[in-house]
Amino acid sequence: MPKTTFFNLPEEKRQKIIDAALEEFARQPFHKAKIATIAENAGISIGSFYQYFEDKKDLVKYILNLLAQKKLEYINQDMVANREKYGFFELCRAITYSGLRFAKENAKYIGIANTILADPSLQSEILGDNEQVTIEFYKELLEIGLAKGELDPNIDVDLVARFLTSLSFSLIDIVYKDRKIDLNDLESGIKVMDKLMGFIENGIKKRD
Repeated sequence: MPKTTFFNLPEEKRQKIIDAALEEFARQPFHKAKIATIAENAGISIGSFYQYFEDKKDLVKYILNLLAQKKLEYINQDMVANREKYGFFELCRAITYSGLRFAKENAKYIGIANTILADPSLQSEILGDNEQVTIEFYKELLEIGLAKGELDPNIDVDLVARFLTSLSFSLIDIVYKDRKIDLNDLESGIKVMDKLMGFIENGIKKRD
């Protein structure tokens, strides 16, 4: 994460550095992106960059944390705060669809996603930082679903949570790498996601 010196900067200057980084990472794969170019476009020296971040990877991790925070804003906040009121599959659909809307309305982050996907080792390291958090989130939803009688009581909560986490990460490939979803046509994207959710629901829902 950034050093304290970065957070001591005025908000406008911090944003200028982030915008310069987004531009460079969207233009170049991670291993070719240059700190010198980011610093020049941000109007800072290379020395100043290292006063703010440990290295280029540190900057990418910070940007992806910002991305995750921003993505949360697209989820119905009542559903997040009061998840016990909603059905398990209703929550999963809301989370998935909010991800599509986020991707469409924040195109500048696509460059960062492509940067990560271009480097498998980087993808594993950075996305791995968020893996356990996502697993715990799905475990909580599954426990709520079980308590409400929505799900098969014989499911292995930890195993299913890990499966759903892997599935959510694989959506990155579907959207950005395989291009199976056109972000300019959210209706078609929703149809793809409905097929995915149908698979999840029919695989783990409680049967009479």
